[in-house]
Amino acid sequence: MLKNAKAGLSAAAIIVAGLGFGLADVSPAQAEELSPWMIRGRVVLVAPEESGDLSVAGGAIPGDVSIDTSVIPELDITYFFTKNIAAELILGTTKHNPKAVNLPGSLDLGDVWLLPPTLTLQYHFMPEGKIRPYIGAGVNYTIFYGKDEPTGMTVEYDNNFGWALQAGVDIPINDHWSMNVDVKQVFLSTDVTVNGAIKADVDINPTLVGIGVGYRF
Repeated sequence: MLKNAKAGLSAAAIIVAGLGFGLADVSPAQAEELSPWMIRGRVVLVAPEESGDLSVAGGAIPGDVSIDTSVIPELDITYFFTKNIAAELILGTTKHNPKAVNLPGSLDLGDVWLLPPTLTLQYHFMPEGKIRPYIGAGVNYTIFYGKDEPTGMTVEYDNNFGWALQAGVDIPINDHWSMNVDVKQVFLSTDVTVNGAIKADVDINPTLVGIGVGYRF
């Protein structure tokens, strides 16, 4: 059900972005030349599409990985090289409670924080329109920190690089302020080691659905 909901949200965001292709540029010429810098604040739903391969001493064991959904604040800093081309640095941190499941029972792995700064290169289709859709792609590096491990258990996570895709739309309120809807898919995997014996190759692959406001300086 969660995957279906995420698919629906992603499809809705893409449809909204697509509407911008059919709209004429009806905004008046800018009375002032705006700065190339923009910041956005978003509230973001982080929904992992997790899976994992578990093993002991090199031999596969039955089981999978479950990671909970979270809601976080996000700060984004954008620089426009031209009216159409921009780079965005996406900053946010999220706490999750991963579990090993489908074993004879389940194994709680405690809590861990993820810090996944992401840099995307964007193309803005209608930078002066009443609806301003954009797409982007880039790279992220996820850092695992602040572990709260169950008593008697040691859990190690490997930091790792990943890829990101992005689609969104800005709806201007005035020359500086705008509303924003944004969807990102991050392709992220990590190696997890439990008590030095159980190993898991975990795909996290979160979908991030955000809504917020932006300010163009």
